[in-house]
Amino acid sequence: QVQLLESGGGLVQAGGSLRLSCAASGRTFSRYGMGWFRQAPGKEREFVARISWSGISTYYAYSVKGRFTISRDNAKNTVYLQMNSLKPEDTAVYYCAATGSGGGSRYYTEYDYWGQGTQVTVSS
Repeated sequence: QVQLLESGGGLVQAGGSLRLSCAASGRTFSRYGMGWFRQAPGKEREFVARISWSGISTYYAYSVKGRFTISRDNAKNTVYLQMNSLKPEDTAVYYCAATGSGGGSRYYTEYDYWGQGTQVTVSS
């Protein structure tokens, strides 16, 4: 069992930066692939980024590649999403998720545990 708690969301102007954190409970955090997803009002949940259990392998959605960076600190049971050059279209609730697939996944159906989400709002 893994419990996830996101933090770091907020209101930022376009071009600004935010760093999201996702703190996980449980001693087996390092075995899980982790992902970030987001959901804007009226839209489906979409993949943002994923990271393997070791942190070596990462993958990004095209819309955020080059602006967002996913990382993890297994000693702190935490995964991060550094978001730079934010755009109004990045506005959404951001969720972190854990999957037993150690490499992580782009598909939300493959994730076993989810956080409650944190709101990110980017003003123009």
